[in-house]
Formats: sequence, C-alpha cells, structure tokens
Amino acid sequence: MSTLVIVESPTKARTIRNFLPSTYRVEASMGHVRDLPSSAEEIPEAVKGEKWAQLGVNVEADFEPLYVIPKDKKKIVKELKDALKDATELILATDEDREGESISWHLLQILKPKVPIKRMVFHEITREAIRDALTHCRDIDNRVVQAQETRRILDRLVGYTLSPLLWKKIAWGLSAGRVQSVAVRLLVCRERERRAFRQGSYWDLKAVLTPPNPPLGKGGQGGAFDAKLVTVGNVKVANGSDFDENTGQIIAGRRVLLLNEDQARALLSRIQNKPWTVSNLEERPVTRKPSPPFTTSTLQQEANRKLRLGARETMRIAQSLYERGFITYMRTDSVHLSEQAITAARSCVQELYGSEYLSPQPRKYTTKSKGAQEAHEAIRPAGSTFRTPQQTGLDGVDFRLYDLIWKRTVASQMADSRQTHVTLQTQVEDAGFRSSGKRIDFPGFLRAYVEGSDDPDAALEDQEVILPALKVGDKPNCKDLQAVGHETQPPARYTEASLVKMLESEGVGRPSTYASIIGTIVDRGYAKLIANALIPTFTAFAVTTLLETHFPDLVDTGFTSRMEQTLDEIATGEAKWLPYLQKFYIGEMGLATQVKEQESQIDAKVARTVVLENIAAKVCIGKYGAYLEAESEDGPVKASIPQDLTPADLDPEQVEFLLKQKTEGPEQLGLHPETGEPIFVLIGSYGPYVQLGEITETNKKPKRSSLPKGTDKDSMTLEMAVSLLTLPRLLGTHPDTGAKVQAALGMYGPYVVHDQGKVGKDYRSIKVPDDVLTITLDRALELLAQPKAVRGSSKTATPLKELGAHPESGELLNVYDGRYGPYVKHGDINASLSKDESVENFTLQKALDLLAAKEAAGGGKSSKSKKSSKTAAAKSETATEKTAAKKTTAKKTTAAKKTTTKKAATATATKKKTT
Repeated sequence: MSTLVIVESPTKARTIRNFLPSTYRVEASMGHVRDLPSSAEEIPEAVKGEKWAQLGVNVEADFEPLYVIPKDKKKIVKELKDALKDATELILATDEDREGESISWHLLQILKPKVPIKRMVFHEITREAIRDALTHCRDIDNRVVQAQETRRILDRLVGYTLSPLLWKKIAWGLSAGRVQSVAVRLLVCRERERRAFRQGSYWDLKAVLTPPNPPLGKGGQGGAFDAKLVTVGNVKVANGSDFDENTGQIIAGRRVLLLNEDQARALLSRIQNKPWTVSNLEERPVTRKPSPPFTTSTLQQEANRKLRLGARETMRIAQSLYERGFITYMRTDSVHLSEQAITAARSCVQELYGSEYLSPQPRKYTTKSKGAQEAHEAIRPAGSTFRTPQQTGLDGVDFRLYDLIWKRTVASQMADSRQTHVTLQTQVEDAGFRSSGKRIDFPGFLRAYVEGSDDPDAALEDQEVILPALKVGDKPNCKDLQAVGHETQPPARYTEASLVKMLESEGVGRPSTYASIIGTIVDRGYAKLIANALIPTFTAFAVTTLLETHFPDLVDTGFTSRMEQTLDEIATGEAKWLPYLQKFYIGEMGLATQVKEQESQIDAKVARTVVLENIAAKVCIGKYGAYLEAESEDGPVKASIPQDLTPADLDPEQVEFLLKQKTEGPEQLGLHPETGEPIFVLIGSYGPYVQLGEITETNKKPKRSSLPKGTDKDSMTLEMAVSLLTLPRLLGTHPDTGAKVQAALGMYGPYVVHDQGKVGKDYRSIKVPDDVLTITLDRALELLAQPKAVRGSSKTATPLKELGAHPESGELLNVYDGRYGPYVKHGDINASLSKDESVENFTLQKALDLLAAKEAAGGGKSSKSKKSSKTAAAKSETATEKTAAKKTTAKKTTAAKKTTTKKAATATATKKKTT
C-alpha cells in the first residue's frame, strides 16, 4: 500500500517523484478534471431542456454551477480512481494559488476518497521544499475555492450572456469577456487617438562642441559633446511636448518660439562663427535603487522588452522551469523574498561581485497590492543556494529566461547605484544651448542587471555620457552646427508589455490571467501582433463601440477594477458571494436585465458599421471579414478589405483604389512577353497579388501569385510580376530520391519543398539573402539537409539523450523532452517513455522495443498514411460503387452515433450536479 500524490502535470510529477520515498506514487491530473460545460454536447440529458443549461449556471437556484467531466479527462479520472484503490492516504499537491486550490477541491468531489486526505503546498520544487511541505500539510481552503468559483461563474455569465448578442448583431463566433473586453477597448482607444492625431513639425539646432584645450578621453575624440538649442532671446524653443496631438499646433497658452526651417537656418547663419561661452554648470547626485524581484506581471513585461517573448510564451517557459525545479512558482503578485532566498542572493553577490556591491542591510520588499495572494514569494531561482545560469545546463529561451530571473533576484540585494547628472548651459549671441551628461560614480546593482538590456556591462557604457571638465566662463569651440527638423509622433501602440502594465495599474484582472487574455484577443481576431505591437482590427472597433454604447460599465476600467476588489474581498471573507452575483446578474440593473432591454434597441446594420474619420465610405463587418461600402450612380459598391489591413492603415487613397478596382477592374501592369496576356495587380482578402489574364468562361482560375512580404503594390514592375508568375519554380530533382524540388511563395513566406508524393513533402523556409526567384538547386539541397526548426522556436530541438542509429533505416534515434514527458522518435512515430523509466538508463534496444510496440498498436502518422492509400485506391472505383459505399457508410455512421449518444446521455443523466 502507498500514498497517492496528485499534481497537475507529468513534468511536475516526474520532478517530485525524485524527492519522495518509494512508497509514494505521484500522478498527474493534467490540469482541471472538471469544469462548466464548454458545448451543448457536454450538457447532461437530464438538464438539457432547462433554459439555463447552455449557461452552465442555474441562476434560479443560487447560481448553482453545473460541473461536468470533459470527454478528454474521463480516462485520466478513471486512472486516478484506480490508483486511489491501492492507496492508504491521498495528498493533493496542486499549485498554491486559487486555480490549484480549485483543482484539489474538484478532485476531492470526484474521487470521494475513503482514506485520510491532506493538502500539500509549496512554492518551489526542491528536495528540501517538498520534504518540508510534507510535514506542514493542511486542509483545503474553502474560502479560496469559493472565490475562484465566483470568478468562474462571473466570467461565464458575462461571456455567455454577451457573446450571443454579438453573434446576432455583428458576426458569428465573436466573444466578450469580463477582462478581455476591457483590454480590447484599451487597444481601440489608443488607435482612435492615433487616428485623431495631427502631426506637427518644428526645427531646432544641434551643435557639436569641444573644450578650449580638448583632451583625448572617454567623452569622445577630443572630448567632443553635443549641445541642443533650448532658448532664443530667453524664450523657450518649442519641442514635441508643446504640441496639441489633436491639432498639430502649439498648445494654447504656451509661451514658446516655434521655428520653421527658414528661421532655423537663418539663426544658424547668424551664430555660425560667433564665440560660445559656458553660462551655467549644474551637477546633481542621484541614487538609484534596484527593482524588486519579479512578479508574474513584471516578468511578462521584462521578458517582452528584453527577450521579445509574448506573455503566453513567457508563462509556458516559466512553468516548465518551475516544474523542473529551476525557479519558484511563477504565478504570484508578491515581491517578498524568504530569509533563505535573501541569504542565497547575498551569497551570490559576495562571491561574484565582492562585498562592496552588497547592500548594507538585507533588502526586504513588501507587496502594495491588496489582492496579492497568489503565492508567498516573488519569482526567483529555486533552492537555498542559487545556481548561476551557466550551472543549470539550460539552453535557448529556457536559459535566457532563467538568466533574467537570476539577475533580477541577485540585483535586488545589491548596493544602490550612485550617479551624477550634469547639465551644461552654453550661450552664443542670444541663443541658449543645453548639454546633458551622466557619470556613474558607483554602478552598484547595475553591474548585474539593467532593465531593458541583455548585457549589463554594455548598458553601463551606453548609460554614461561623460562631459569634459568645464567651468562657467570657458569658451568651447563649435566643431559642427546643423539645423534639424522634427515631426511629432502619435501615441505609441500597446505592446504586450505595456498592455500588461496598464491592466495591472488599473487593477483590471489578475496578472496570472493576462497571458491567456492577450492570447484570446489575438486568436479571436480582435488584434494583430505586428512588430511587437498589438493593433486592433475593424472587428475590435465594432464590438467596442457596441459595448461602449449599450453596456458602458462592462468596458470601464474603474468598474472592472471595483469588481476585482469585491472578488478579493470574497476570498478574505469580507464580502458574500451570493448577494454580489445576484445584484450583478439578476438585479434591477443586472446584466441579464440590461441585455434583454438593449437587444431590441441595437440596430444590427449600425452595429456592423465602423465609423472612421476622413473615410467617406462605410466600413462594415461581414461574414468573411471587413469590407467597404459606397454609393455610386449604379447603386451600392462593395469591396473587401485585405485581412492584413488595420483601421490605422486605411486611408482615403486606399479606399479609392479598392473601390475603383471593384468598379473599373484591376490595374494593368502590361503584357506578358511570351503569351501576350495582360498582367494585373490587385488587392484581395489576403493582400496584393498579380494575375495573368482576365477571368473568363474559359479561364475561370487565371494564374496568380502573391507579392512577397514587404513589397508594396506601387513598386511592382512588369518584370517582377513576370518572375512571380513563374512560381512555383521547378529547380530540379533530388539526387537521393529523384523527386522534384521546387521554390515557391506561401502564406508564411518563401520556401523550398522536396515533394516525394505519397511519401510526403519536406519544407524549409527561404531566408535573406536567399531569394525565391533566384535560388538554385544546390542551395535548396543545402537548406533541405538542415534539421527542421522546432515550431515557435528559433532553435532546433535538442535531444535529452542520443541513442544511436536505427538498424534498418539508419536514422539517429534520440530521446526528446515533450509536453507530456520524454519520448523517442523514429520517422512519424513518437513513443513516450514510461513514468518509471529514467532517461539516463534508457538504451537503444529499449527504444527499438518501444517503437515496435507503438507501431504494432497503430501509433504515429503511419496509420494515417495507410488510410490515405486506401482512400486513393477507393477513388478509382466507379461512380456507382462510390455512391453505394457512401450511402452504406452514412447509415452505419448515423446508427453508431445514435447508439453512442444514447449511451452517453444515459450515463450522464445519472450524474449529480455538485456545487
């Protein structure tokens, strides 16, 4: 008999298993094992007729949730129940946040154990932490469970009540969310500001000065330094901050001098050879303290700035590091460090940088957020001693994220950085210039960590701007003087980092949910992620306008923040969950009441229309995306808007081109030199493309080719179009297989492909400086010989262990780390190692046995290939045979479905709802 320990993931189970005695059995629940129904298919037959069934919450019975076990979790639940039969004790060791507490509670409700139960929590997976947690087990915290359940019900009420309204009034498949809709509105509001922005222009002067007797030093050759014009005749010269973004003019009431190009050049000529004098010198000491260790939010922000990782990718990597024992729990609002962690960080500082870089006293950080409850500590390296990044054996993005966390944690216990900021004022005639310098007197924590920089040493040099030693009255020399023009810039779009920062500062949502929210916004087509900027789509504009007009509270940051505070108060027992839900949903001003009242007042045609300044045509949301609609003499004209075109990019010229293309036909570039057919350039749903010939009855699908990414339609020439229409290019045959090798242009860019027919196709991307139009067979073979990159990663998958060559195919067999644990791969077959099998002791013979067993069971893609072959053979049958086969198959399938559905319904109907 043994103790059964249940955690969420196989990786976490595998790590913890190493720290527990052999009498402990560790299994994974694979996350939540029970939830509200996600589709009508999951609703039990016994309640399908109830009007609240689709909602999954019985609002008339004190908001009783309807929990079901999803189809993909039934096997896991059965395995856990079987494991429990042999156990004398059950330990629920899920994560220590709300979600983890909820998973443990649901497991308890499903498993109904008759053995002693314990709840074990820990914020790092090390031998010491696990052993300590075993001696400090507790009961499930029902207040935390209730708080999580209230959030889940609230999110369901908002999403499942508003989303159907959006389907009716705008487009099918749209979704609304308690935090999601607020985040989308932030993006839309920023884009509105950018569209309303009017550019202003101004000029000033920039000088390069040298001291009277220039020394060669750190300030540059001859001690040269920059100076910028700031005043003329004691009047401040206008800069970007003096402009009104809505008019492009100087803000009313500002007493500044706005210079145009002529005035700036006239001033330059007037002072060109005049003497310069230092009029003022000010030195100001500044002390900078290190930032606290990472929370979930600040880790996402910094990983986005430094490593260009999205919030979802950051959390995926962080979770993997946590589950493998490298860092502490990654979902936390706390900046607190334990005494053990402080000691470990200070030891690192002492050993690597010396005692002078240690802060005089240990730094203790406190969390300001009232709702900070997600975990007990900040995100830091795990253990009582911190492994340096080089000691971990990590690589790729795993290494870089651990490195970021390690540096931030260590820096938090380092000494302050002491700097001197220097401001030097110079005068020439009535023109005043300013030079700014910065001297780092003692780098302190900057030696280990500089925000937004990967290399602290290089960043230190970049941060220092050394001015030469000058005093008031000195006469510097003017080495160069230029008139410089500037244009004001619109407000910057949100990046993932800045959106996370804004949501947290406004108190909207919880940091642990930001990654999934941003992912949903992009996945559902509310925003496009382009060059790290989140750009809202036309759909986002339409949905936001509808919600602002008819449900303003739900997209108001203040309202959503107050909702978040109430949910935190429910967790602490300061507020009651049931009265709150009743008021929010079924009260006089409740959501259900508002939707019922507003639905009849919302005109679908108006809701689908996006109004944009300076655009004469209407922008409408249709079944297949956004399109333009304008009136003409012959009636309304409609033209699709390319999917990659956002509201910010749509201008009157593009509107005119799209409508003209629809009414007058495409623009002709010229005639093909060989066929004499016309070549057109058009814009379609997926962007610009070229077309050979017109669409006719005999030529319904003329040859087309998309323009390469970054190529503007206006720069397209006849010669380029002819070359593009040769794609896909046959480069030759592969020397090993005799199969054709081609170069082509696809949705994700140019590529080469080794096409072996039924065997399969092997693709490689073509990167600069290679060109799809000129690449040779030899170069294509070189690319095809390179290993494929892992999707979503810039590196090739690194094996955990190399086993040797397969005796039949000669292909190297390796063990890889997968989502559900280690596995071995041969061709299309992946076979997972058993839970008790260690990678270190896994041999080539074991791999061959495992792969043979998997292949015999029909595993891998080979079974699909067999199906494909059968399908291909079936296509050679006569039409009569095919029709008969289809009818027979259809009858069998229908009968099977009915039987399965009936059995499932009977089984489900016997289950009880649990709150």
